[in-house]
Amino acid sequence: MSGKRGEQHYGCIGVGVGPANLSLASLLHGDQTVPSLFLDRKKTFTWHDGQQLPGTTLQVSMLKDLVSLADPTNRFSFLAYLHAHRKMYHFINAQFDAMPRQEFRNYLNWAAEQNENVTFGEQVVSVDFDTAFVVRTDRRTLTADNLSVGIGTAPWYPPVAQSLSGDDQFHVCDFAMKARALAGQRVCVVGGGQSGAEAFLDLISQPAAERPRRVSWITRRHNYFPIDDSPFTNDFYTPSYSDHFARLDRPARERLNEAHMLTSDGISEATLRSIYQRIYVHRFVEGNADLVTLHPSSEVVRAGRGVRGEWSIGVRNSDHGDRVTTIEADVLVWATGFRPAPMTFLDPIAHRLEHEGEELGIDDSFAVRWDGPADRNIFVHNAAPAQRGLADRNLSLVAWRSRRIADRIRNTRGDEPLESFIEWSGKPGSSPVLEGVLR
Repeated sequence: MSGKRGEQHYGCIGVGVGPANLSLASLLHGDQTVPSLFLDRKKTFTWHDGQQLPGTTLQVSMLKDLVSLADPTNRFSFLAYLHAHRKMYHFINAQFDAMPRQEFRNYLNWAAEQNENVTFGEQVVSVDFDTAFVVRTDRRTLTADNLSVGIGTAPWYPPVAQSLSGDDQFHVCDFAMKARALAGQRVCVVGGGQSGAEAFLDLISQPAAERPRRVSWITRRHNYFPIDDSPFTNDFYTPSYSDHFARLDRPARERLNEAHMLTSDGISEATLRSIYQRIYVHRFVEGNADLVTLHPSSEVVRAGRGVRGEWSIGVRNSDHGDRVTTIEADVLVWATGFRPAPMTFLDPIAHRLEHEGEELGIDDSFAVRWDGPADRNIFVHNAAPAQRGLADRNLSLVAWRSRRIADRIRNTRGDEPLESFIEWSGKPGSSPVLEGVLR
């Protein structure tokens, strides 16, 4: 049953079409026992379009596509995309150290276009329940046995920025569209993660005639730290660790997410190297010593307009107590991250859904715990890092999570990947070897 031929009842309706739900749509495609429909309010597919800057790359392997880690033979794999466009040899010969982000975006768009169960330009307005989920859109009313929510994230601003307005301050998610005509201006980038680094590098890499007069970079971190992409660290981004993490108590999970933040939100070494080399050339080769100012260990505590309409930014350095210095800028870029987007369409049944802290409480199949029938489920993607770890928002587990959701919908259980080399959970009892030694 196809979602574009007018049927009204589905085995699964997806809300949002980003990589997460697009992965599930790809795994369910062609399954006549689970007719599916995935809806997105956007008119066309987008994925970080405002951050598709020249030279930006993925921070994960190309094998972490929509389906390969769950079903390598699936027609929506990245290799299938290369084959469909007859550029397999060209991609191999290019020897990319990391996949260009725009190419991955093109792949996702291709997968969305090839899947007739994906519909754009239709917004889900509300979801209620009456033996099945009643899904009302801005066009029609549908019903479904299961709901898959993958609406992604929304840009987050710190409290000091939430009341600010003006086209000369914006979130980094709009950088590609709004960071224009900045020649001769003073630009301040706030945020020390990959997005902030890419914005900063783009600004200082502009031709001389288009380059800002000064670019400042502020971060609360004590330096501009690289992402930890080493082999054992990447075990944090495997299915077995996700399951282990979910079994820990809440305080332990909070400590681990805080301690391991740089495994997800650090800056790629290639980006850091490019930034450092570019600063070197500006300062020592071209003699432009005033272009860059770097402010680690610094937090923006106030931001407002100066007497000439410029931005006056109060910055407190954690190494110097309560001392606040002022940075002036003409343009302010907030690279301050994202938070899960609000799920207001679930308001009609919100009182029936369990929570864990600020998140919807989920089980081991990513289904929300609620008071409804066990065979009617609401699955959520990318919305439970406090329960599933930092990998929940990462591409690494997209295919595996979708496979586990699809298995739950079909009432089956597929093979899980082999356990990690690392024994994350201590086994009960003593080791016989150690017992012999201690005797």
